[in-house]
Amino acid sequence: MHVIGRHEDSTGPVCDLGAYRARDGSTGASVALDIDRPHAAVVVGKRGAGKSHTLGVVAEGLARAPGVAPVVIDPMGVFDGLVDADALNSGTVHRNPTIRADALPPRAWPLMLGLSPTEPAGSAIWRAATEAEALDGMQEFVAAADVADSTRRAAANHLSLAESWGVFDSDGIDPVSLCTPAPDVLDLSGLDSEPARAVTRVVARGLYEARVADEAETIPWLLIDEAHAFAGDVAAPAIELLLTRGRTPGVGVVLATQRPSALSDVAVSQADLRIVHRLTAGPDIEAMATADPTYLDGTLTARLPHERGCALVVDDSTESVHEVRIRARRTRDGGATPRASESPACFETVE
Repeated sequence: MHVIGRHEDSTGPVCDLGAYRARDGSTGASVALDIDRPHAAVVVGKRGAGKSHTLGVVAEGLARAPGVAPVVIDPMGVFDGLVDADALNSGTVHRNPTIRADALPPRAWPLMLGLSPTEPAGSAIWRAATEAEALDGMQEFVAAADVADSTRRAAANHLSLAESWGVFDSDGIDPVSLCTPAPDVLDLSGLDSEPARAVTRVVARGLYEARVADEAETIPWLLIDEAHAFAGDVAAPAIELLLTRGRTPGVGVVLATQRPSALSDVAVSQADLRIVHRLTAGPDIEAMATADPTYLDGTLTARLPHERGCALVVDDSTESVHEVRIRARRTRDGGATPRASESPACFETVE
């Protein structure tokens, strides 16, 4: 078995990825991904090409391996099969998880609420987040602040919006608690975009800090589906931190998206593993082609796979390129597209 992402003299746990796909379409030798050390990876592909399936395969491999802690950001609510009772390594699904208000840095609060930190209401909320640990304390600070009535009302209204999300709690999730071998799935499907991004920022930054402070004995891996939804907003700084600096303390990150053109340049340029399924949109192909390595035989555009479930894997660690057929999932795949033909109503007799 060849292991992508490591040199031949290395050892350690691997993730069973699938098998090589020969140029004539036949299936070749089995192939795996290195998960002994952390990697920064992107998994891309148009809708239905298999990118979420591949993310699930990687999560399964991480759940099987000793010494690693898979944490899945699940904005669509499709990864709970990873922690079924008969799954590879039973874990926890955290539905609509909460976070501590003070786990977000003060400067992130105006951005999260759609305010500029230099406008009066944004500045008042920044100061409230600096002075108070909980959301109700921030509201009390704003109510007593020496500001214009219009500023106080605007800031109070924005904090009321944050309260309505139901995501801030003094007993919110501690990222250190996620650093266990069993998989943790953070089901954010019940949250609006902004609170989901806030949770992602807190978890991503928290996993990094847990490793820096030696509070996590395992190597956490953060896997984010629909990663384009978290680009260029409140979650982006923490995700980019993992991409650029996460490997040193020991945090892996995998971003899966059907819109690579919406990712930051950092995501593609810093990824040492790029798993590319079928793409057809010009901007998305362009986004991936900008990182074409010199060791690629031809261009990425010319090498893009056409079959569902097949992928071109660019391994920058060993400067090699692989054509792979991704294996079937071993746990329930909640992301499979429903079919009308599979509905019980389809089998009813119509008189």
